[in-house]
Amino acid sequence: MDHPARTVAVEDPMGFADDHLIPLVDTGLGNSAYLVDLGDGRALAVDASRDLRALRAEAGRRGLTVAFAADTHLHADFLTGALQLAADDGAKVLASAAGRRAFEHRALSDGDEVDLGGLTLRALATPGHTDEHLSFLLLDGARELGVFTGGSLIVGSAARTDLLGAARAEELARAQYRSLRRLAELPDVTAVWPTHGAGSFCSAPPGAERTSTIGAQRRANALLAAPDEDGFVRDLLGSLGSYPAYFDRLAEVNRQGPAVLGAAPALPALSPTEVRRLLRQGAQIVDVRRVRDFAAGHIPGALSVHLRDQFATWLGWLLPDDSPLVFVTAPGQDLAELTWQALKIGYERLCGHLTMDAWTADGGAQETVDLVPADRVGERPVLDVRQRSEWDSGHIPGAVGIELGDLEGRTQEAPSSVLVHCAYGERAMTAASLLQRTGHHDVAVLKGGPDDWAQVTGRRLQEGA
Repeated sequence: MDHPARTVAVEDPMGFADDHLIPLVDTGLGNSAYLVDLGDGRALAVDASRDLRALRAEAGRRGLTVAFAADTHLHADFLTGALQLAADDGAKVLASAAGRRAFEHRALSDGDEVDLGGLTLRALATPGHTDEHLSFLLLDGARELGVFTGGSLIVGSAARTDLLGAARAEELARAQYRSLRRLAELPDVTAVWPTHGAGSFCSAPPGAERTSTIGAQRRANALLAAPDEDGFVRDLLGSLGSYPAYFDRLAEVNRQGPAVLGAAPALPALSPTEVRRLLRQGAQIVDVRRVRDFAAGHIPGALSVHLRDQFATWLGWLLPDDSPLVFVTAPGQDLAELTWQALKIGYERLCGHLTMDAWTADGGAQETVDLVPADRVGERPVLDVRQRSEWDSGHIPGAVGIELGDLEGRTQEAPSSVLVHCAYGERAMTAASLLQRTGHHDVAVLKGGPDDWAQVTGRRLQEGA
């Protein structure tokens, strides 16, 4: 159905953002999707994830139907929601022609424009984060309102360029240099609406703010201030840390197109007998309860991944996506949140859940982990599982540093008796569960992190390597 052209009255780009642009922040993945109210009951969605709950709520509140679903690139950190929006709302999918997506979409190349009914979306080729990356410039007539920069220009930085392999990281960093400078030629007042931001492993490094303007980034973004291309490449590549293992497979799933869901699958309750049968068939147990609950008693072999904002990251980092999964949950935990966090990164073999009380009441065995306060660390060997940047900023002298994402392949490097810590305890308990799964049974977890240790002992943390 054709819609009459309608001009959205705009006095300034930020005023447009206040009235017509709704950022939808996924704090766990560190990303922002955007819903744009086109002013006639229709909306544009940009970089929407498969978990459309927040987008649906905002669209419903404003009485909007999503008419367009644009993806800036083939995402590595979440499954696109564009196909679901096409199936449910009849949205037209907009994406890069260079992405060779295997599903129906309008394939856009540099300079192509889409009439949104009063506003215009112009595709700008901005390769770097990925080969086929597009930014989308939103125009009101000839006036630039803002630009959806995806994983190109982000607040204070630029997104990483090594997701297609280390061998191509420099080549793509040089492309990223040119893309950022192209974006920097836009007028100062043009709003910058990135997808990746604080907390995203696609960022390099993440900043605190999620949106900005071209002028602010030209003044404050250190990468835009790099004296030349070589300096830019050196600074960008030097800031890259590790990233979750599932990133290596998700872009291709997004190219093929994730399955459209008829409804969010329910997570059924399982009996201990059913769980034992599933374990014999190769299922894995993920215990999503709080650290202290897991420490007090858990099913032997269970992986501790506390259900919090970062749940999807660690699920995707530590478990294969083709394993049947059984979850140990506590009463009152949000099963829909658990399900959607798994689904948005492509984990679909979700068998069900049970409580620890049900397991033990049926005679099931359990293991425990000691929680050690900072004033009782003593001389026990210490394993620090934080990211390298956290380690460099300050660690307990004499500690061994192995990032949690690397630990499964390096458990033999951990002492047989070990105290594990991170910053708060969740990652440390995940590490302790990995160690127990590989035969380390004298494992304890520090309550808190190195700052707590330093405060209690009065000793200084060691910085650097």
